[in-house]
Amino acid sequence: MEYVLFLISTVLVNNVVLVRFLGLCPFMGVSSKLDPSIGMGVATTLVMTLGGVSSWLLEHYVLLPLGIGFLRILAYIVVIAAMVQLIEMIIRKVSPSLYRALGIYLPLITTNCAVLGVPLISVREGHSLVQAGLFGFGSALGFTLIMIIFAGLRERLQLANVPAAFSGPPIAFVTAGLLALAFMGFGGLI
Repeated sequence: MEYVLFLISTVLVNNVVLVRFLGLCPFMGVSSKLDPSIGMGVATTLVMTLGGVSSWLLEHYVLLPLGIGFLRILAYIVVIAAMVQLIEMIIRKVSPSLYRALGIYLPLITTNCAVLGVPLISVREGHSLVQAGLFGFGSALGFTLIMIIFAGLRERLQLANVPAAFSGPPIAFVTAGLLALAFMGFGGLI
């Protein structure tokens, strides 16, 4: 039960995008259509989950024993970049249309601050291996949930009669702010 609450807390209460403000580039850049948002969410879920576990293993079996914790960020970036390359090759092979739809954003997962921030937060909070994996998975689920909700809202906004001054990015930012306010309601959940 403790792990279920931990996962719910990570997805809803401490959402990586709306509460921690990490991963805003793909949130705003890829979320104009639903299909690329789902694809970005799945790819990011794989990277964040594997990144959380592998970064924990790297931290506890290489960096700390060798006393080179100061190389943490560099080491995490190398591990995350390798995972992104692997996932990029898999997506290119399995779904060429998704690969084209994600475009430049797929290799940019490497520099997504959420993908790097999740393992760093996990180390700072002293998570166990299972907690690090759940934190990565939950953060990625929260990221994917927000991407899908926001993409659906943006698709609906394209059909709405929006004043010219608010069309495009301005209405997207207003919608993102309202979505963040709605998710603040989960703050009292856990």
